[in-house]
Amino acid sequence: MNTRYDAIIIGAGVIGACIAYELAKAGRKVLSIDRLPASGYGSTAASCAIIRTYYSSIDTCALAYEGWFYWKKWADYVGVEDEKGLIKYHDTGALIVKTPHNDYMTKICQLMDQIGCPYEHLTPEQMHDRLPIMDTHQFAPVKRPEDPTFGEPTGDAVAGGVFFPRGGYVSDPQLAAHNAQVAAEARGATFKFNAEVVDIRKADGHVTGVTLKDGTEIDAPVVVNVAGPHSSKINEIAGVLGEMKMTTRALRHEVAHVPSPAGFNYENDGVVLSDSDAGIYCRPELGNHILIGSEDPKCDTQEWVDPDNYNEDFTDQWNAQVLRLAQRFPEMGVPRKTKGVVSLYDVTKDWVPIYDRSSLDGFYLAIGTSGNQFKNAPVAGRMMEKLIRECEAGRDHDRDPVHFHLENVDYDLSMGTFSRNREVSKDSSFTVLG
Repeated sequence: MNTRYDAIIIGAGVIGACIAYELAKAGRKVLSIDRLPASGYGSTAASCAIIRTYYSSIDTCALAYEGWFYWKKWADYVGVEDEKGLIKYHDTGALIVKTPHNDYMTKICQLMDQIGCPYEHLTPEQMHDRLPIMDTHQFAPVKRPEDPTFGEPTGDAVAGGVFFPRGGYVSDPQLAAHNAQVAAEARGATFKFNAEVVDIRKADGHVTGVTLKDGTEIDAPVVVNVAGPHSSKINEIAGVLGEMKMTTRALRHEVAHVPSPAGFNYENDGVVLSDSDAGIYCRPELGNHILIGSEDPKCDTQEWVDPDNYNEDFTDQWNAQVLRLAQRFPEMGVPRKTKGVVSLYDVTKDWVPIYDRSSLDGFYLAIGTSGNQFKNAPVAGRMMEKLIRECEAGRDHDRDPVHFHLENVDYDLSMGTFSRNREVSKDSSFTVLG
């Protein structure tokens, strides 16, 4: 194996693979390293891979809307064939329930107007017309199933909803990472799996390479941390945690996989649904199933864990999420057998990712991305390539932030929004919604 590269990427999830692709396209000799046996094998594989445009601030909304254009034309983006096939993006649209939690979507719709993203206000009756299985009663505040009043309506109807026609999901997120890997390899990138980084080597304040668990030393003037739930451990090895205001932690989450209600084909006729009134989100899944995730209501305990030692079995949280959706879809049965995934998010204090340099020259960060950044992977790859290019040319990104133009949205994005040293965003929902 060649032991000298222009750039080393730690982590081959969908974002890491897209960064490798963009750096290789820019002419760099790239090595992508992952401790797992294949690209997209970790938190990417467990992602619900929802593509949506609504976030809590103008910058994050613009970034997400830009990402939609890439998924819509994914084959054009990767530009190669993959022997495993290319992913299919399902453009189902997304329905958001108006609640006090999201300010009845007032601010988000104003942000959509600023970036030119279409949407449609729906009454409860129109929501039911779009999803005939939907009970539009109000159930908030969100409760645990053991609460004696769980499932009892607290109002005649929710305030309505907003439908975003430009939204949907990818049914095979791991394949998306493999597509990006194949595209990167076609540009000369190399991928090394089952390889664990145990040291970030440095000299005179600049990164010089990495050392693997088997003792292999690989040199590069640029190293990018895209290690997902292990990102904090990589930062600790690199010695950069002490100067970061914004750090990351691993959060355990469960996603339930259940059949669609009898007589309704959710795979063909369903939408992405975000419902903070019930505390859950869901999307269609292949085989006429539904995937159900949590929107982190206050009554649920967040499980911050060691990414190398956590409970991988389902708990009563699985049942809570299924029963919460059953409030909205009362004809949906609750299976006796639990199916789905238990995995980890890599999250910051405000659920906004870090796309930045670090205090160690040549060491870059694309972290805090789990839970809500799958959709931004191709754009994040391009942003990180520009950030690395300009910083390596001498730009002081901390004082003079790199800007990236979102060409499809026609929006100039300051990458300072995603700084490791930013203050906690007051606009954040402080949930998986970002």
